[in-house]
Amino acid sequence: MPVYTVSQITRYLKESLERDSLLADLWISGEVFNLRRHSSGHNYLTIKDAQSQIRCVMFRNGRGADLLVEGSLVIAHGRISLFEARGDLQIVADLIMPEGTGPLYLELERLKMSLEEEGLFEPSRKRPLPRFPRVVGLVTSPTGAVVHDVRSVIGRRYPLVELRLAPAQVQGDGAAKSIVSAIDGLNTEGRADVIILARGGGSIEELWAFNEETVARAVYASRIPIVSAIGHERDWTVADYVADVRAPTPSVAGELVVPDGAALLHDLQSRSAALSRTLAELVDSRRKQVEARARDLVLRAPDLTALAHRVEDLSRSAAASMSQRLSRMKQNVEGRRIGLQALEPHAILDRGYAIVEKMASSQVVSRKGQVATGDELKITVTDGTVEATAGKGGPKPRRRRRVETTAGARLL
Repeated sequence: MPVYTVSQITRYLKESLERDSLLADLWISGEVFNLRRHSSGHNYLTIKDAQSQIRCVMFRNGRGADLLVEGSLVIAHGRISLFEARGDLQIVADLIMPEGTGPLYLELERLKMSLEEEGLFEPSRKRPLPRFPRVVGLVTSPTGAVVHDVRSVIGRRYPLVELRLAPAQVQGDGAAKSIVSAIDGLNTEGRADVIILARGGGSIEELWAFNEETVARAVYASRIPIVSAIGHERDWTVADYVADVRAPTPSVAGELVVPDGAALLHDLQSRSAALSRTLAELVDSRRKQVEARARDLVLRAPDLTALAHRVEDLSRSAAASMSQRLSRMKQNVEGRRIGLQALEPHAILDRGYAIVEKMASSQVVSRKGQVATGDELKITVTDGTVEATAGKGGPKPRRRRRVETTAGARLL
């Protein structure tokens, strides 16, 4: 016979309870008793009726904890579980509402809680609306007043936009499917820049199609931003929580999706006037700067007449200096020319000198030792040459005295 520990039994009981489909998703009604609120945000209480009671825990992420009042009648949604440490049977509630709330409202709250946990209501995923849309899609009944209201608002505010109607059934059987089809159709077509999901006011039953999970997921999956405008301002549906923007009425939705043309025109006119003023002020400032610079240039301008006289004086002085310098240079050149002419061989011959050359070698005789007795000589004088023969040296008659120099022989 097997023997089990307490922990094994309590674990088995807990797993058995949590596998039971009925006990895993149930609604229970009763009176709140022994309510304790913990600093962590968890709530511990007992739900009882005239015959029985059951422990209940609602963790801090549950919905409706603020409605809990000692002794009040409530309806709670949750699952049956077992607290193994003490072996206590308890219901783990995720939603508690006052008793008397209709089943549709309870189901709505449960769906909202489930979708919120999935992140469909997350504000960070909501997209901004385009500032200047070209095409606005409208998902609504083609026969209701919504089409007229939205068209009137858009036509008055921004007539440049095209309103594209995606007709849909907005209440009754098949309404959710029709709404999903219209949203998907606008996304497939891809022309709309923003979508308005709209319906007039009504009871919770009449608006229930917009609380269907399929509609919520279609709104979430839309690649085009969606503005929900369902019912009146006090009416909130699941689609409102999922949409990128929620408008209290269809008319307000029309105002949200398009800019105010009159305000844009006024803004453009204001900006144009401000730009004109700025440009005028800038031009005036620059003109004044140019005028000031011009006056400054006039004050700083040189005396051109005095400068012209100065240039004329310098020109005359330079011309005179250049003339004197050229004259000196001419005189210097002339002196050099005369000096060079005096050194020219013929000029030397004209002064009585002669050039003596040896006939055999054409060697110019400049020293006595270059000539031997009997050498044939050629003597060049100013008007020609004379041939001679070298003789022995000795006294000569005075009337024909011969003088030898380094430049040649000279007859005296």
